[in-house]
Amino acid sequence: MKWVMRALLAVLLIAALVAGAVWQWLRSPMALAAPSVELSIEPGTNPAEVARAWVAAGVQVDPRWLYEWFRWSGQAKLIRAGSYEVHAGITPRELLDKMVRGDQVLEQLRLTEGWNWRQVRAALAAAPALKAKTAAMSDAEVMAELGEPGVAPEGRFFPDTYAYSRGVSDLTVLRRAHEAMRRRLAAAWAARSPGLPLKSADEALILASIVEKETGTAADRSRVAAVFVNRLRLGMPLQTDPTVIYGLGEAFDGNLRKRDLLADTPYNTYTRGGLPPTPIAMPGAASLKAALNPAPVKSLYFVSRGDGSSEFSDDLDAHNRAVNKYQRGGK
Repeated sequence: MKWVMRALLAVLLIAALVAGAVWQWLRSPMALAAPSVELSIEPGTNPAEVARAWVAAGVQVDPRWLYEWFRWSGQAKLIRAGSYEVHAGITPRELLDKMVRGDQVLEQLRLTEGWNWRQVRAALAAAPALKAKTAAMSDAEVMAELGEPGVAPEGRFFPDTYAYSRGVSDLTVLRRAHEAMRRRLAAAWAARSPGLPLKSADEALILASIVEKETGTAADRSRVAAVFVNRLRLGMPLQTDPTVIYGLGEAFDGNLRKRDLLADTPYNTYTRGGLPPTPIAMPGAASLKAALNPAPVKSLYFVSRGDGSSEFSDDLDAHNRAVNKYQRGGK
């Protein structure tokens, strides 16, 4: 019996030593091939592949050890896809915790209020570590992929800062921005003032895009919206330069001439009544709200004072005086 006890004690001692060694390994920094190591884990990657990928990226341990740790911990199936970065001093335990938390390295894309679709395309192309899936797609193909076939992309994305994991598709980011605008527009439309001369939320989006481009200072936004709403009620042409400029497209050289105001296009609100056929830019939340809740004023005109703010007038005579004062240097 003594030899059985000795054997049992030996096994227990070996087990304790192994457990201690494992515990120590889990808490010890792993050697890295560089000061920092990055890895993008695609959705559907299994734990064994994750372990091998980390080693291939520069974590200098036996991938079998990493995999066994993932499996033994009971958290292997909780590892999240995404982009990760580890630095010197990280332990096996900390590595797994990072992936289970989804503590990713994120990039950011800023979509700015008032940008048009061409500018959005350019921002996507310049964004770091973003897969350019839409680069080879037409506008129609992009919108079909987003679930709105036949809809123009202009104005359909909410301007905001979007964080994303390295290596994701630009279509993924666009889908988030598209959904954000859909939600924001629906909420603004539901909270609209009664009696507006707008038939649909789409018309509200078009108006909001004009308000976005015409507003020089935030304090004037609801009054700018009121001018265009009042004109729509009376059947007056909107006569707004930003729509004309948008209609000129890349032909616009920064100088709007009289001949441009007379050249008829679907976006020339001097030659055509009502709203243009699509938005002309991405409106922000403030412009959506203003377009659907304009100030209760009778203004039909406004002119820039030269400091970003505008002078509003209820009739043409007052407007002409304001133009003479602020634009022509009169008194």
